[in-house]
Amino acid sequence: MSTTKLGATGEDIAAQYLEGLGYYVLERNYRFEKAEVDLVCFEPAEVYEQGGELVFVEVKTRRGVGFGLPEEAVTPEKQRNVIKAAKAFLYERHLEGSPCRFDVISILLKNDQPEIEHFKNAFWSF
Repeated sequence: MSTTKLGATGEDIAAQYLEGLGYYVLERNYRFEKAEVDLVCFEPAEVYEQGGELVFVEVKTRRGVGFGLPEEAVTPEKQRNVIKAAKAFLYERHLEGSPCRFDVISILLKNDQPEIEHFKNAFWSF
């Protein structure tokens, strides 16, 4: 499986996982210049709270740990690129100031079952 196909498979798994938790996937592979964010989601608030928040999700998928855990590939440079894309997304949609966060979803494809780890608030910006 090519790295492009592996990444797309991971993003599909992550989107299904998040939708199963009640998130809405608003956009996939949002690009601004050379910056990209894999998934832009909305997580509704609990029943008794108001609002919700936008979640910018970086998905990392690997077949093994020979090169480290998937989440270890979210380097400071990668974080800066995701933040740049997120800022553009918010600006283009006139959503500046909206509550948002940055999550990382790590997927390890072993056998038939993916191992998924979800890191909420994995890094900060703004």
